[in-house]
Amino acid sequence: MGGSQFVAPDEEEYAYQIGKMIALEGWVLLNGGKASGVMNASARGARENGGITVGILPADNDSFVSSYIDIPIITGMGLARNVINILSSDIVIALPGRAGTISEIALALNHGKQVILFRFEVGSWIKYYIDENRVFITNEVEQVRQLLKEKLY
Repeated sequence: MGGSQFVAPDEEEYAYQIGKMIALEGWVLLNGGKASGVMNASARGARENGGITVGILPADNDSFVSSYIDIPIITGMGLARNVINILSSDIVIALPGRAGTISEIALALNHGKQVILFRFEVGSWIKYYIDENRVFITNEVEQVRQLLKEKLY
């Protein structure tokens, strides 16, 4: 999960690397499906490295779908589609974003999902979830891989 606009210049490359890592591990990448920001870059990373990509789109048509999404799911639900993103994910990886990304993090925590915050600055509100081993913070793709393997298997 992450923003449709990059907050920092290096985020496109990091999103690509996360998508690539997911593909190389044989996992399926699921995101918001749009042809912008973290969604497009992570889908490109996964698709260019042999992965399967699923996009849960907010609109009632596919006009904004990333060309790197294999399976677009058209919802017509706007931001309410974030619930589908979260409930369909085993673990949520969140890259920096704005209100939509923050809502996905909150939904994930409300639904008992674990969240990996990647290169994400957080406030003190998250400490409770870190202490409960529900939120993990890292700046390294390899550590994301290790956390996923530890938590999924």
